[in-house]
Order: sequence, then structure tokens, then C-alpha cells
Amino acid sequence: MTQQRPRATSDWLGVWARFRPEAEALFDVSTGRRWTYTRLREESLRWAGRLRAEGVGPGDRVAVLAHNRGETFALLFAAAELGAVLAPLNWRLSEHELGWQLANLDATALVTDAAHAGRVGEGIAAVIDMEAGPCSEPVRGPGAALDDPWVVLYTSGSSGRPKGALLTHRQLHWNAVNTTLACDLTPQDATLTFTPLFHTGGLNCLSTPLFHRGGRVVLTGGFEPGEALRLIAEEGISLLMGVPTIFQMIADHPDFEGTDLGSVRDALCGGAPLPVPLLERYLARDIPLRQGFGLTEVGPNCFSLPRERLLDKKGSVGLPIHHVEAKLVRPGEGSGGAECAPGEAGELLLRGPAVCGGYWGNPEATAASMEGGWFHTGDLLSQDADGFFYVRGRIKEMFISGGENIYPAEIEAAILDHDDVAMAAVIGVPDERWGEVGRAFVQPRPGRALDPADLRGFLEGRLARFKLPKQITILDELPRTGSGKLDKQALSTLKET
Repeated sequence: MTQQRPRATSDWLGVWARFRPEAEALFDVSTGRRWTYTRLREESLRWAGRLRAEGVGPGDRVAVLAHNRGETFALLFAAAELGAVLAPLNWRLSEHELGWQLANLDATALVTDAAHAGRVGEGIAAVIDMEAGPCSEPVRGPGAALDDPWVVLYTSGSSGRPKGALLTHRQLHWNAVNTTLACDLTPQDATLTFTPLFHTGGLNCLSTPLFHRGGRVVLTGGFEPGEALRLIAEEGISLLMGVPTIFQMIADHPDFEGTDLGSVRDALCGGAPLPVPLLERYLARDIPLRQGFGLTEVGPNCFSLPRERLLDKKGSVGLPIHHVEAKLVRPGEGSGGAECAPGEAGELLLRGPAVCGGYWGNPEATAASMEGGWFHTGDLLSQDADGFFYVRGRIKEMFISGGENIYPAEIEAAILDHDDVAMAAVIGVPDERWGEVGRAFVQPRPGRALDPADLRGFLEGRLARFKLPKQITILDELPRTGSGKLDKQALSTLKET
């Protein structure tokens, strides 16, 4: 007798198709399609049938190269049904970069939309047209165990080749549970997902937790602030997630003040420091814009700032949420090193069931990141006396000036206190006298003018002199990565002016 493979608790659509069969699960704005839980469940099983017909089985990788489409979520749950692994790819990459990732995955199938058909796929057994639909009868599969991989998301690759973070069924389940507890998710909640599904922010900050909870996802093909405001009002959006740039663009849109935002009860912000003036604009609309912190490999929801502490703990990402352990150790000392004192910057180590299963095909990187049973994030944070965490930057971003450790995030936060500043980024650059000094890149708010000398004078009363950036460069717009974060690698190539 063949032993049946234990199934993971990932048949979320099946559960809600039984309990809330006619409740809307997903609205794809770009196509106008709306799915109830029953309909989305059936479509996922039809995609499972199509993938199985193309030779996809347990453990096989299915890549997706498409703009934000509802079908990607159907494919996510189809992969869970078959015990396969879904890998949404960054369509902004070059063919060479995409080809490397497909080869690294050893993908069995590639699903593309019309915009990306023919870009890559040579040598892959099955290239599937998303536009044609699954064209198959629904099938049930063997499912997967909790520790089996479900998703591979490639990191940005800012240092060398990108790494494929292996997100297991266990991780996505516990991230959903953690998010439900931290954000009080209910089946009546709806989120607006405009960030790309090839990033964990679009896929896992609120979208998959809401499918777990029986809520609703409104999906757009991209971000446009006017459209976002319209959809918030028309669709009764209760939860928002984005980077500060996104929230700034929404607030600066002429429709911001006149749009009914009464349905929004929570807004999560990550990826960069949150300017206090921007926070105050949302609080004036009775929207708590809460800065958080997480990463593809853990969570991504790891910290939460209580609403009542938004102002007195400004700049903090809050406290670890349920089922997440966190500690700070001095860089280079490993998981057994001494924990940092209050105010001292250290590397953030995380532990718990929402940690990923390592990196696809990269045992060396997996072993290094998981040393001592803790995930080593490479991020520098500090804690205050009350236990609240503050991001100080990446370990590799820290620079030493005249023997002093300089943390860019601290300087950026001080710059963002200026009313005329929209965005700021600080990097370390070589200096003959001090070894390294800071160079700041600043983007003014729309319609505002900034003078570097005046801004430096503003900072002199807020930062020690050794922390003051030696040069301040004003740019109309700072470069950003595909996930909306500031692209410091691009800034490091800009010559002094």
C-alpha cells in the first residue's frame, strides 16, 4: 500500500469556497475579471490540470513572466495542489538575466502573458500562453508537506548573482497567521495590490495573508496615484501597503484631499525611512501610516508599530510580531555573540516558523544565512530602552569616517525631517583625509526648492559634525529599484558635481 503524502494547510481557496463560496476573492482591474472563492478555486484546479498535462509534478518549478494578473494567483494555488514550486520572474530584467534565472531554476514550464511572449523560454519543455487560459478539466493533486517549497523569489542581486529565496508552505502559512494577528485581518478586509507580484511586498505582505483569511485582493497592473485613489473609494479598500515614495505620490495627487478614504483603517509602509511630514498628512486623514520591517526570506511581516506610538516612536519599525524572535548582535560575532546594549547598532537575527527554507541551489549561502539556528539578515538595527527597533542600514552600507561608524539611515532620517524633502539617500565615498565621508542625494517635494548650504545648516543642529555629509546633491528624482526602494548602487556611479 502506497503511503499518502501529507498535505500542507495550503488549500486556502478550498476552505473559503466551502465557508464563503460567493464572497469575492479577487478583482483584476486590468482585465475587469472578478473571482469569487468558488471561481478562483475552480480556475486554480484547471491550471493544475494544464500544468500536469505539461509534465509538471511534485517539486517541479513553474516560472511566470507576466505583468500583475489574477492568473498568477490561480497558478500559485495550482502549484500548491501539485506540490510544485512557482517562481514569478521580474519582467524588468534583460533576456540574459532572465535566462540565467530560468537555467538556475531548471524550470519545467514557463507561463507568459502577451507582453512577454517570446522573450525567453528556449530549451524549456513547456511554454504556456497565459492569455489562452488553462483549457483543462479541474484535477486534484497530491498537495505538499509544510516544509516543501512553494515559491522561489529572486533577490535583487545587488552583490553578485541574485539568490532565489525558497519560501515554504510553512513560511507562507505562518506569515499569514502573523499578519492576521498584527493587523487584525477579517474576511471583510480588502487590499489594493499594485506592487509587482515578483516581489514579496506585492505577493506576501497583504495579498496571500488575505487569501488565507478569506478577504479580498484588488489587483492592478501597476501604480498610478489617481487610479489608486479612485479604487480605494470605489472598492472600499481597508488596507494599504507600499513604500514611502508610493504614499508620497498618493498624498501629492490633486484628488487626495477630496477622495473619500474613510474605508482605510490601516496603511503599512516599508522599504525606506518614513518622513514625519508624510506621516502627519495621513494622520490628518485619520489613516495610521505605520512603518514596518521585513524581508523576502523572513515574513515578510516581522515588526509592527502600534498605532498609539506613531508619533512618540517616530522612525521606529516597532516591535517583533507574533511567532517572530529577534535579537541584535555585534556584526561579525555570529549568533552566539553578545547582544547589543540599548542604542547600539547590531546585526538583526531572526528566528521562527516564518523563516524561509534557504536559497535555491545555493547551499553555501543557505548555511551562511542560517548559522546557529538564526537567520542573519545583514541589516543593522538598534533598540531603545523600551525595546522598539530602529533601522540603521545594511552592514555593507555602514562606512567609517575618521574611525567613527556612520549609519546612513540615521542621516537620512535627519534629512527627511526637513519640510521640503521628499526622499533622501546617503552613501559613503572615499576621502583622502577621513577615509570615507558621507554623500547625500536629496529629492525635493514637488514645487519646493532646496539649497544644499541651507540643508546642511539645518542638519548641523541635529547631527554630530562627523556625521554631516560632505556633499549634498539635489536631484529631481532619485533612482529606485523594481520594488520601489532607493537604488543606492545607481547613486554610487554618479560623479560629484
